[in-house]
Amino acid sequence: METTTGRFRAAVREWAADGSAASAASAAAEVARDVAAGTELRTAVLVEGVSDHVALDALAARHGRSLDAEGIAVIPLGGATNIGRFVHLLGPRGLGVTLAGLCDAGEEGHFSRALEREGLGHDLARADMEPLGFYVCDADLEQELIRSLGAESVQRVVDAQGDLRAFRIFQKQPAQRERDVERQLRRFMGTISGRKSQYARSLVDALDLAEVPRPLDRLLAHVSPSAR
Repeated sequence: METTTGRFRAAVREWAADGSAASAASAAAEVARDVAAGTELRTAVLVEGVSDHVALDALAARHGRSLDAEGIAVIPLGGATNIGRFVHLLGPRGLGVTLAGLCDAGEEGHFSRALEREGLGHDLARADMEPLGFYVCDADLEQELIRSLGAESVQRVVDAQGDLRAFRIFQKQPAQRERDVERQLRRFMGTISGRKSQYARSLVDALDLAEVPRPLDRLLAHVSPSAR
């Protein structure tokens, strides 16, 4: 059965994809409004892609939490350049939903400018974005997870996923031979569609909860019920 937050997530993505920018009368817009006006939706967390959503859900589960059940809708943007439209639709000049988010270091500017355009700050640096609930991965979520676990532990996860032989072959490619193993692992996870999401869950499941990457850990804490 689809959850309330699941309905909201699907409706917002359809609404944002509407070529008219914000066809206020669209069916998707009405669904989003109806859910936002209810009491169950608490926060929309804007992330770049599906793997970020998977990682957040996996980490929440390790803490005994369900984000959907808490009224927290994690919404993959389909790319950081779409952040402006989502903030416009959902933020203080739109539905007035409480926002949070996660992005890669290379996309930090897209996020900060989107927040600024909607009146959420001026000349926002990374330290200014965090109190608003927006956190930046250095350089991206995969690198953060690999760094926290260490290359040896990540390779054990790769082995458990049945991908170690494929990774060893990948390491022998001319473009990979001079790279360190952490960079090889990061690149390997992006070579096949769906692999980032697969590894987002398995790497989070392998983490020591005392060694969770800071952006992921802080974001989850920011949207905890006790933080309200």
